[in-house]
Amino acid sequence: MTSARDLCRGHKRLLPLVEFALREGWKVSRTAGGHLKFVKPGLPPIFTSSTASDHRSALNAQAQLRRAQRRESGGQDG
Repeated sequence: MTSARDLCRGHKRLLPLVEFALREGWKVSRTAGGHLKFVKPGLPPIFTSSTASDHRSALNAQAQLRRAQRRESGGQDG
């Protein structure tokens, strides 16, 4: 299994995002283009850039993961 650090490849801002996703049961992998792909059974895959253009991109991706989980569990989105 690939570690969270290996998936981040030196991008420190992504480490909390990858660790969060792994704790929540998401499978994290890299695409051929270098993006991060988050997959969880029953949910659509979520993709994010591994070279973020702003400081909020990791937080925005984490919010996407949370919203997807809430929609699946029947919770409110918002």
